[in-house]
Amino acid sequence: MQLQTIFPQFDEELLAHLEAIGQVTNFEEGTMLMRPGQYFKNSLLILDGRVKLYREGDDGEEFFLYYLEQGSACALSMICAAKNETSAIKAKAMSPVKALAIPIQYMDGLMRDHRQWYYFVLETYRSRFEELLEVIDQVAFHSMDQKLEFYLKRQFESFKSNKITMTHQEIADDLNSSREVISRLLKKMESQKRISVSRNEITRLDF
Repeated sequence: MQLQTIFPQFDEELLAHLEAIGQVTNFEEGTMLMRPGQYFKNSLLILDGRVKLYREGDDGEEFFLYYLEQGSACALSMICAAKNETSAIKAKAMSPVKALAIPIQYMDGLMRDHRQWYYFVLETYRSRFEELLEVIDQVAFHSMDQKLEFYLKRQFESFKSNKITMTHQEIADDLNSSREVISRLLKKMESQKRISVSRNEITRLDF
């Protein structure tokens, strides 16, 4: 599984323990990994691929939160699994995903017996909390064109590329807006030579 390469912060004892208790699981692109109201039986360590997390409103609208990628884990699944609570978010595989599923009955022992795991959980909480604060700031204090710019920057950084493949409707869904509004704002950014827009593809030029 090359766990040591993906999680270099874990010592050999912890890596061996994770390999013994965990099960490698594969998910096809488009698979829903989490749904609101679902109980967790496992916490997932992402070995490969990309998972998109959403918050769902009362009327079924969706709002993009963040991605999980190789070397990361879902802080919410750790919390809910430990407290036997249900999920409040949706998670979808945006590519083929390989993950190490850790059964929830081992969570307390991992926290107690392995300091690297304890620090990993704390760092996961911290980084996700900071991401969510950024999202809240954008929603509460910025206009839609600023939200779009922030969103695109996150996508470019997440994909580690100056080119992303997304439809205008997908962006609109993530920002809880309309396709028409997003298309107009993308066209404005293109006229300012900040991005280049082609069919389902956006290229960063100058921002």
